[in-house]
Amino acid sequence: MVPLSAASFSQNSFHKITAYVGILHPIVTINRDETMVNFRDYYAVGFPVGINLWKSKKIGFSFEVVPNIKDDQGSRKVTNLLFHPGILAALGKGYIFAGRAALESSGRYGFTPVLSKTVLKSANCSYFFHRPCPSALAMTTLLHLLSDSKPESFFKY
Repeated sequence: MVPLSAASFSQNSFHKITAYVGILHPIVTINRDETMVNFRDYYAVGFPVGINLWKSKKIGFSFEVVPNIKDDQGSRKVTNLLFHPGILAALGKGYIFAGRAALESSGRYGFTPVLSKTVLKSANCSYFFHRPCPSALAMTTLLHLLSDSKPESFFKY
C-alpha cells in the first residue's frame, strides 16, 4: 500500500447563487411596419425566470429565460422564448447593471443593457425593478458590424 497525498489549495472567494421570477408588461412594441400599444391593441405578458451566479460582491453571471404570451383577438399563445444570458456588475446602493445577449426563438438577436434597483430587501427575498435600456443607435451599429442582414429587423423592442 502506497499512501497518496494531494495538496489542496484554499481560495477565499465569494460565491453566491440567487434566483428570481418576475412579470413584465411591454408597453409599446415598435417594428419597421407599425407601432403597437399593449393593453390597447392586444395583451402581452412575459414571465422572466433567472439564476444569478455571483463570483464576488461586484461581478457575476446571469442566465434568464422569458416566455412571452400574447392574447390577440381571443387567440392566446406563447409567441416567443427569449434566452437572456449576461454579465452582472453591482454598482452600489442597490443598483445592478446587466449586459445581456438577447437570443429569441423567433430568430432575432441583439444586446440588452439592463439597470436594476433593489427597492425592498428582507432576510429571505428582495423586490426590485428592471429597466431595459435598448439603444437604437448602439444596436444598429453593433448588428451592422456583425451581420449582413438589415439591422432594423433585429430590434428587440
